[in-house]
Amino acid sequence: MVEDDSGQKLSIDELRQRYEQEKRKRTRPDGMAQWQELSEELDRDPYVEPGFTRDPVVEETTVVIVGGGFAGMLTAIHLAKHGITDVRIVEKAGDFGGTWYWNRYPGCMCDVESYVYMPMLEETGFMPTERYSSASEIFEYSQLLARTFDLYPRALFQTDVTGAAWDDEAQRWQVTTSRNDRLSARFFVLAGGILHKAKLPGIPGIEEFEGTAFHTSRWDYAYTGGSPTEPMSNLVGKRVGIIGTGATAVQVVPQVAKVADELYVFQRTPGAVGVRNQQPTDVEWFESLPPGWQHERIVNFTQAVTGAKPDVDMVDDGWTEVMWVDTQKAADTPAEAEELERIDFEVMEAIRRRVDEVVDDAETAAKLKPYWGKHCKRVCFHDEYLPAFNRPNVHLVDTDGRGVDAVSARGPVVDGVEYPVDLLIYASGFEVTTDLHHRLGFDPVGRNGVALSERWAQGAHTLHGVLASGFPNMLLISLVQGGFGTNFSHLLSESAKHVASIVETCIENGITVIESEEGAEDEWLSVLHGVGFGGARYFMACTPSFYNSEQQAIDSRAARNLTYTGSLLDYVGYLERWRADPNLPGVFIQRVTDTAN
Repeated sequence: MVEDDSGQKLSIDELRQRYEQEKRKRTRPDGMAQWQELSEELDRDPYVEPGFTRDPVVEETTVVIVGGGFAGMLTAIHLAKHGITDVRIVEKAGDFGGTWYWNRYPGCMCDVESYVYMPMLEETGFMPTERYSSASEIFEYSQLLARTFDLYPRALFQTDVTGAAWDDEAQRWQVTTSRNDRLSARFFVLAGGILHKAKLPGIPGIEEFEGTAFHTSRWDYAYTGGSPTEPMSNLVGKRVGIIGTGATAVQVVPQVAKVADELYVFQRTPGAVGVRNQQPTDVEWFESLPPGWQHERIVNFTQAVTGAKPDVDMVDDGWTEVMWVDTQKAADTPAEAEELERIDFEVMEAIRRRVDEVVDDAETAAKLKPYWGKHCKRVCFHDEYLPAFNRPNVHLVDTDGRGVDAVSARGPVVDGVEYPVDLLIYASGFEVTTDLHHRLGFDPVGRNGVALSERWAQGAHTLHGVLASGFPNMLLISLVQGGFGTNFSHLLSESAKHVASIVETCIENGITVIESEEGAEDEWLSVLHGVGFGGARYFMACTPSFYNSEQQAIDSRAARNLTYTGSLLDYVGYLERWRADPNLPGVFIQRVTDTAN
């Protein structure tokens, strides 16, 4: 039996069966193919003036970085700390910020505490105004970070990389862009971001809708009125539909509910929504923090959310409460496995009980309860989402796990019922586990003309997710065979530090070419398999999501395209030990004095 916080006794067998039932009704034979890319019109950048032009840039540089989010920015900053400033940053958006440039939808904020999420607060002297910063504040902070470290002169905005090929004779990467730039770089860093390529559900008829539609990462304030900080007055009298109930919708729904005449929330899978408990920053406390406080707090938070149980929980919020035990790890004994399952059930039962406490209508509350394990999807924390369903103008349209059946010219269709709307908002998230070259938007070509898509046709080949055999001097910052953590910026910060260190080591030691050896890549894959054993079993029982590639059958690619699922601190340990070894184990190098490959 499981006992929740109120003392109610629950059957583990019944919960296990309910989880399996909910998983089965949501598992689809098309797997990842159920999603589609944004059309050119939906993918338009609403935050820049059309018609931007500039002269092509033709130059040789030491490093080309693809991506101007935190990963790319921090890489450039750490390179500068090593004295390497000959850098170009190529970014599709009109400014720095990455996901915080694109995601400006109403109510958007980070679900991780701002004091551990926003990097380099001590270096910039910036104090977040709230415990959980809004997207607007994080975007502004990205701009501050870029100004502080003089990144703007090195950036090429509103520019897509269209091709990149290794020139073995010149020992450089030749990079081309949508602005006809030709960049020749000694090192090529792929920092395209974890959440940057938006996706749409492949609903039949989606292109037939005659109303206004947009993805949340391309929010159209020209239609809705308002801004990220002002009410959307143009939605008064409008009927609005939102497809999705994940982390984005949890934040959007309360804001739209305040102004729209009618709001229909189309739900495939209920989200898990805990208490956020937003608070303004205590200025006196913040100003009293000693030097080195942020790194200490970041490490403490990562320990707390990976089950390491630090002596003092510095952050002490919903994340550390929910993740205090890593219930997806491989158990040593049947008794431990049973205990981990019980803890997981209890945590999620408390979240389900909160739905009953907040939502007035019992039928609606029952449909909003998540029946999946706490590691299956990203848990959300919000204080206004569940109460929004108590408003008379907010209607939950639960699809019983199927998703919307079709979209007509007038609106979504579920169980034969058409829901006419003026505005249809897609809160459908981003590609995460699709092929890397697909998310990047170009296919790097390495040694002997072999493209990344070809080399990785049966799965990724990397050392630590950073270096790749067949692709000299190419360095990756992604989830593919790399680390993973609740606090993404911690992962990006450590990865950027590692990449910058590799570049500096090569320059200081006359290394002209560096790439991982296949044997070392196989050893790293064994490490990934070892730490991922428990997680693989756990995710097999999960409801479909991007975490498990929509429960798509595991093939050879999936078996290699893994993430280090152990503690992020353990992953960082692998990087630090590798950097500390002067022999650079597991890599092929070529120096200035070498005459042969």
